[in-house]
Amino acid sequence: MNPLLNRIRLVTLSLLLLLPGLVPKAAGQHRAAEYQRRAESMYALVWQRYQVPAHKGLFTENYPSNRADTLTYMQGGGVQEKAVSFLWPFSGMFSATNALLKIPAGRKKYLPYLSTLVTGVEKYRDTLRTPPGYQAYPVQFEKSDRYYDDNGLVAIDYMEAYFNTKNPVYLRRAQGVFTFIVSGWNEDAGGGVTWLEGHNDQKPACTNGMATLAALKIYQGSKNRYYLDWGRKLYGWMYQNLRDSTGVYSNDKKLDGKVNRTFWTYNSGSMLEAGVLLYQLTGEKHYLTEAQQLAKDAYRHFSLVPHPAPHTLKIDLPWFVTVLFRGYEALYRQDGNYQYVGAIEQDLNYAWEHARDANGLFTSSWTANPDELKKPKRLLDEGCIAELYARLSALQKIRKGKPRS
Repeated sequence: MNPLLNRIRLVTLSLLLLLPGLVPKAAGQHRAAEYQRRAESMYALVWQRYQVPAHKGLFTENYPSNRADTLTYMQGGGVQEKAVSFLWPFSGMFSATNALLKIPAGRKKYLPYLSTLVTGVEKYRDTLRTPPGYQAYPVQFEKSDRYYDDNGLVAIDYMEAYFNTKNPVYLRRAQGVFTFIVSGWNEDAGGGVTWLEGHNDQKPACTNGMATLAALKIYQGSKNRYYLDWGRKLYGWMYQNLRDSTGVYSNDKKLDGKVNRTFWTYNSGSMLEAGVLLYQLTGEKHYLTEAQQLAKDAYRHFSLVPHPAPHTLKIDLPWFVTVLFRGYEALYRQDGNYQYVGAIEQDLNYAWEHARDANGLFTSSWTANPDELKKPKRLLDEGCIAELYARLSALQKIRKGKPRS
């Protein structure tokens, strides 16, 4: 092929991917294939770089592994990186696998990976404390804290695995996790589930938002009204207690009633997806109206807060943005408005072109920050890239006939 013509084709494809709102319908098939290629290549790369051969189904926290790294997302902070990752980063690979199972030929290729990840997540399950639940670090190594938001992620991942396979074991495990989650509910501060077992100091959006989604997804799979009632209750508590005047969701409510007005993309993302689900499950229009308003408010808020050009939204954490994307995807499948999905799509495509290091791994800011490019990359920031591209690939197949922004 003529080198000049080949270069023109590559440049054209890059522009089409970076500007999703301007892509003609005929390009949708090509975008779907390209996004699937990116999802699969990223997933393979993460599996290659982060898996721990000595512990089947488990991964390292960083690549290159950096035992000097101090992790800040645990109670009290200052936790050192260990031999394998904590549960939260692990869950990102579980979610990515569920997304890849939905791509063409995905079941045949990725069911073995799902089986391995199920083996892995069960290594975090603690049965010595009642009710059983998943602790932050595998039980074979040590006893560790059990976070209610982590358990919400496990329940959601198991339900997505159930939807993909109809394996009743996955449904039963999700139901078991939910029993642990609601054991953390109390009426202090007007209700809500706490963050960490044994620490009744705050009612965070991360816990209660994920618990809401877990309840609704279990109801989808089981048709047991108990879970729908819990989904309504958790959603209502979040809406009444943590929805800010800006329209997005605050981080947490303390027991003295004070609200921590820190805003992360994923807290609004979980409630956005929950609103769409509640509308679909109940037919009550106010849930869809609330979801559409939240989508608009989150887009406005996170596009106005300081963020590096040329991004549309603030990339506070790639995994957080992935949860927001799930909410926008759910809404798009309901009302056909691609604007919000397209904004994250554009930012992600920019990162693919400009924010990867020599190992092909992404910076956490999705920018070419020189310091970030040199640092080890977190599993939490990388697994979600495969999920995003798998979800985007699937969306290209349903865009025909949908209204566009």
